[in-house]
Amino acid sequence: MPEITTALPLLGLTAVAAYMLGSVPFGIVMARMFGLGDLRQVGSGNIGATNVLRTGNKLAAFLTLLGDAGKGGAAVLLARAALGEDAAQLAGFAAFLGHCFPVFLRFKGGKGVATFLGTLLALSFPIGLAACATWAVIAAVFRISSLAALVAAALSPMAATLLGAPQAMALCVALAFLIGLRHHENINRLLKGSEPRIGKKG
Repeated sequence: MPEITTALPLLGLTAVAAYMLGSVPFGIVMARMFGLGDLRQVGSGNIGATNVLRTGNKLAAFLTLLGDAGKGGAAVLLARAALGEDAAQLAGFAAFLGHCFPVFLRFKGGKGVATFLGTLLALSFPIGLAACATWAVIAAVFRISSLAALVAAALSPMAATLLGAPQAMALCVALAFLIGLRHHENINRLLKGSEPRIGKKG
């Protein structure tokens, strides 16, 4: 009982810290650093790397991608080092929620794709690599970022099973579900054939 009583507050603090880390809006930060204006007024209005790319600044988009993926990965690795595997999964989920619903932007955040990939790479490198490869293949073939993200997320639970990491299954399912919800407008545009392609300026 004392161990459980001690662990719960630590897990709570881990979740809060990971959420705050996930809330850092790297897209907004990079847009301001590079003088690209308010990213929320560009293209889709999203704060992620794909929308930064629509400004035409590839370096800013790349740095946004690194930042958004890195915060998910860092949350997982730090929590794992401090408290173990359960804390790592909790931290990954909390960082993802922070990106999608950041306190710094009144809970209006991004769609979580880069953070999802960074989280999986840190949680289980083979699963993360499979998700990245899936995204890259779909993006290369169809040139549609949202479609690549949806397919990569949807297949991640299967990857967890096939690659021998069943402990990651629940987190993969939860993240895939949330990515689907965050992409509901994209899904509607995909069905209508009006979803913008990668690199199209806003």
